[in-house]
Amino acid sequence: MIARLRGTVQEADGDRVVLDVGGIGFEVGCPGPVAAQLALKVGETASLYTYLHVRDDVVQLYGFASPRERSFFRLLISVSGVGPKVAVAILSAYPVADLELAVFSADAKRFESIPGIGKKLAQRLLVELKDRIVPGPEAVTAGALPGSAAASVLVAARSALMNLGMTITEADAALKGAPPGMPVEELVKHALRKGQE
Repeated sequence: MIARLRGTVQEADGDRVVLDVGGIGFEVGCPGPVAAQLALKVGETASLYTYLHVRDDVVQLYGFASPRERSFFRLLISVSGVGPKVAVAILSAYPVADLELAVFSADAKRFESIPGIGKKLAQRLLVELKDRIVPGPEAVTAGALPGSAAASVLVAARSALMNLGMTITEADAALKGAPPGMPVEELVKHALRKGQE
């Protein structure tokens, strides 16, 4: 198993990076944000935490910015119907902390907003991942532990904002920093006021 690579960035675009390690160019599939970061470091030394995916007809190396991101990738590909390409697409769409929060708060909409993820797969991800993820500090501070009323209120407020025409990203940004304990209606009003500033 190749767990980590450190070498010179030769190329980086889209969802792949080429790292020169001791004269050997390793092509590594990776989430878009990781490739975008490394595209700024062509010719410089960089490290990736890696996962070697082996199938009958393909051997592919995938790289990640952190062990946490790699662990989440492993969890994703363990879900029935999720292969490495879909897992990379999921990690390209949102940071791991946001995806964990989505699982904790049973937020299927977050996954459905990712191209290629339909309702059934989003539900399957929630069901299969809910007992396998340890809450990070973001989930605790957001009050988004499983069954949390605060998480349900946030999801309902975001859904209302999306019904009013906001994208999921705009709704999340508008709700960020809202005082805790607000009911759905007050959260929506707060977000709309924030959006007009």
